[in-house]
Amino acid sequence: MKTTKIKIAVILLVVMTIGFSFTAIEKVTVKGSDTMVILSQKWAEVYMQKHPEATIQVTGGGSGVGLAALINGSTDIANSSRPIKSSELDKLKQRYNTLGVEIPCAKDGISIYINKANGVSELTLKQIGQIFSGQIKNWKEVGGVDASIKLYGRESSSGTFVYFKDNVVKTDYSPSCQTLPGTAAIVNAVKKDKFGIGYGGAAYAEGVKDCKVKKDDKSPAYAPTAETIKNKTYPISRYLYMYLKSRPTGQTKAFIDWILSPEGQNIIATVGYFPVK
Repeated sequence: MKTTKIKIAVILLVVMTIGFSFTAIEKVTVKGSDTMVILSQKWAEVYMQKHPEATIQVTGGGSGVGLAALINGSTDIANSSRPIKSSELDKLKQRYNTLGVEIPCAKDGISIYINKANGVSELTLKQIGQIFSGQIKNWKEVGGVDASIKLYGRESSSGTFVYFKDNVVKTDYSPSCQTLPGTAAIVNAVKKDKFGIGYGGAAYAEGVKDCKVKKDDKSPAYAPTAETIKNKTYPISRYLYMYLKSRPTGQTKAFIDWILSPEGQNIIATVGYFPVK
């Protein structure tokens, strides 16, 4: 009788183990925009605390890297701080016969970082463009001291690089602009360089001065805040996106639904970005 009971117990244990394997943790991969890494990691952290059956893996590398990973099938979600390019859409269509799914998930104001010791506190959009294209080379040309401007920017795979070039610089970047592998690296460079200037997501502006931006000479200057992003008075603001190959299902859909819920959107402000609405 004892032997029979032991056998039954073992069988039950095996069944429970098999049952547990069927409810194994479901992994969702998120890759792309360096700008969005802080935000996505926070979303993943909070979501996994509430849903222990899920694993959300977040990595950066740049918007272009994330979208390439989506196209080759190595990520579930591609984070991008710029809209997807037509060439990328063509590749999606060729491989999966779909144009993908675009989900605006947050808003960002691109900050202009300058060193705290710099006397300049505001610039026009035109001045910023001329600085990063190399037309303005000295701080005295924009009301500062007589010193050469040191430029720090993102690498070409970055969505921020593309957005800033298209909407602010509007031409090629100056050859003297030092490209760095992430926004945190730009902030650190400007923090150490009295005459440095850089750009990137508002959430990274720690230890540097957030330069106010004017739409033109006659406009007031604004810093990127929740209010100025919402009412569109800050001139350099944009949506942040998640891209998928097709309509999400399972844990991926549950994660995205939660991000777009009031709870997920409320987290955005805690890391320095802004809700979609």
